Amino acid sequence: MEDLRRKNDLGQDAIPGLLLRLAIPTMLAQFINVLYSVVDRIFIGNIPEIGSLALAGVGVCGPIITLLSSFSLLVGLGGTPLMAMKLGSGDRETASDVLSNCFRLLLGLAVGLSVLFFLLRRQFLWWFGASGETFPYALEYITVYIAGTAFALLSGGLNSFLIAQGRSGLGMGTVVLGAALNIVFDPVFIFRLGIGVSGAAWATILSQAAACAFALVSLRLPGLPAPLRWGRFRPELCKRVLALGISPFLTYALDSVILIILNTALQHYGGPGEGDILITCAAIVQSFMLLVAMPMSGITLGCQGVVSFNLGAGNGRRVRQALWGVFLLCLAFSVVMLAATHLFSPQFVRLFTKDRELLTRSVHYIKVYTAGLLFISAQWTCVDMSTALGQVRLALFCSLVRKGVFLAGILLFPLLFTAPAAFAAEPFCDITVGCLSSVLFLRITPKFLAVHTRSSDVV
Repeated sequence: MEDLRRKNDLGQDAIPGLLLRLAIPTMLAQFINVLYSVVDRIFIGNIPEIGSLALAGVGVCGPIITLLSSFSLLVGLGGTPLMAMKLGSGDRETASDVLSNCFRLLLGLAVGLSVLFFLLRRQFLWWFGASGETFPYALEYITVYIAGTAFALLSGGLNSFLIAQGRSGLGMGTVVLGAALNIVFDPVFIFRLGIGVSGAAWATILSQAAACAFALVSLRLPGLPAPLRWGRFRPELCKRVLALGISPFLTYALDSVILIILNTALQHYGGPGEGDILITCAAIVQSFMLLVAMPMSGITLGCQGVVSFNLGAGNGRRVRQALWGVFLLCLAFSVVMLAATHLFSPQFVRLFTKDRELLTRSVHYIKVYTAGLLFISAQWTCVDMSTALGQVRLALFCSLVRKGVFLAGILLFPLLFTAPAAFAAEPFCDITVGCLSSVLFLRITPKFLAVHTRSSDVV
């Protein structure tokens, strides 16, 4: 426990080592967190006789689940920069108030979203790409999953407050506990107890419940600069949290909406039979993409506290060092994952299916989908570091432009070419918007830092 509770001095420790100590555990935690959905899909894809159709059904649920989870980012990534800035300026009382009010927001969202999504779950599945053959499996999975919405939102949202206080080890422990339990529970519920697709959902929500309990206990440990307490309700803090969190929330929520549109386009343009095959492939492709997106978000999430803390302390030199360090970490990770795409994608797809056609097509689509991977590092750094700096408008603009370009590609490419051309919308978007975001960030951020810190060197 002592290692997990190791303190990092966000204002004094050398930036390169500090970033590595915060980013690597958080990146690994997010990588492990991917296993929630990926492991579910692997076991579901290997259910005898129904595996491919069940995988397509769960693939339809995937964007809905991500949409639900994005509300934890609205609060978590909105509250942590604000809390870190207050800690950097020495205002621990307000920092603790930020956490307590974010806890209230997460509880309220959990109740409201659980009711809303349960009532509309059937309509959502039909609207978002389910077919007559895949609908029963999708409904079976999503009905159980929605019952555990509170655990998903609280564990995801509260975990970032541990990381922002320099306790990345505890943050990693939260995710590792949940993912490890999910890996253990999945085969037990799906195969040994014989409850199939719903068993995967039960395994997930029980694992998230354990992760939620761990996060709550960790935030009450003595020695934290801003421990969790009930505190007093402060509407003005809630408004600031939501204002800061709107950019990462829209980034993830609109990603979910776009993936829903992707599934719908594949079903529509693919037609009967072919549409279900394409959605099955899309579920595998998106599982691989999670291995890229979630760990990279872990890098930026783990380092946000460093940027926000030193901005609050007025130390421009450390802010600039941190910004470049985050970009280089993201770029290095992108290079590694691009190499992994071409070396190991066949082995990855075989985890989900032994069907030769699905294997060949999924490997090809993964390579197409990740062709612009190096540019994602620039986009991710610009958006999440803009949020850490409180530059919400810049982060939101870059996020919305990305969604618009991606959506245009999904809608136009299948119409102009063939249904599988929708997969090419991702690299087209990554390259175009990655370049645009970099130019804007490099033009705007130096001027911002010159005003808000003690030094005005270029970024």
